Amino acid sequence: MAFTGPLFRGINVVSISVTDLDRAREFYGKVLGFGPPLYDLPEAGWIEFSAGGVDGNISVTLAESGWTPSTGTTLVLNVEDCHAAVEDLRRRGVRCEDAEVFPGFVTFASFYDPFGNRLQMCSPA
Repeated sequence: MAFTGPLFRGINVVSISVTDLDRAREFYGKVLGFGPPLYDLPEAGWIEFSAGGVDGNISVTLAESGWTPSTGTTLVLNVEDCHAAVEDLRRRGVRCEDAEVFPGFVTFASFYDPFGNRLQMCSPA
């Protein structure tokens, strides 16, 4: 069967490896404000949160032995005002880099979960 339109229809979930599911549940659910997990399956090494949009959730999965934090492929979250979000996350104790502006395009900043994974947020320039 050949596709007549786009093969993919959006993002279902992006998974981030972590070494401690309880700590991840606290950070992603409470510190970042994603709220209670949609799926909380520690026995399967999986906790999934809504990212606040209509498409795409965020899951944390239990890392395998020898794992190192991800700074390559990066989850980028939308925010209304990147500068204000950096200050808010810093007040919550989250390690954030300063916001960078690409005039006419985007403002973005990197921040890190307690495991060292790099995440980013962006807003209009």
